[in-house]
Amino acid sequence: MNKAELVNEVAKATGQTKLDVHNTIASLLHSLTSAMASGERVTLVGFGTFERRHRQARMGVNPQNPDEKLRIAAARVPVFRPGQELKAIVDGKQKMAALSVGSSEPKKAAAKKAAPKKAAAKKAAPKKAAKKAAPAKKKAAAKKPVAKKAPAKKKAKGRR
Repeated sequence: MNKAELVNEVAKATGQTKLDVHNTIASLLHSLTSAMASGERVTLVGFGTFERRHRQARMGVNPQNPDEKLRIAAARVPVFRPGQELKAIVDGKQKMAALSVGSSEPKKAAAKKAAPKKAAAKKAAPKKAAKKAAPAKKKAAAKKPVAKKAPAKKKAKGRR
């Protein structure tokens, strides 16, 4: 699979335009490259780790003339170490999980998890009723949505 085929597959799976997916992949690769160039390690849990290693200078053999020795200079090289999940899937020991893409999927999963909790269900119902009953009070209640968005940002930062 090349980059264009990857863009096509992701665009089909997510429903995004090919241009959006191409820009996202280009940004991802740029970020990975710049992080490794600066010596950082990039870990994608379950997939693997990208890092930069130092390869020492060594002596090699010229393939056209095996009697001739060559000096190979030291270099910094990119290295990828696959994660346990990737290894298991490639080896056939584990099946790949179904792809859940889109904003509606996590909300449904969160609703299923919250449904058994009676306290969470009771709190959710009055909020919905308050929104329906007071659409004209949006100016006075403008501060409340800001307070609701702040915890969501904290969760997103924690997922890195």
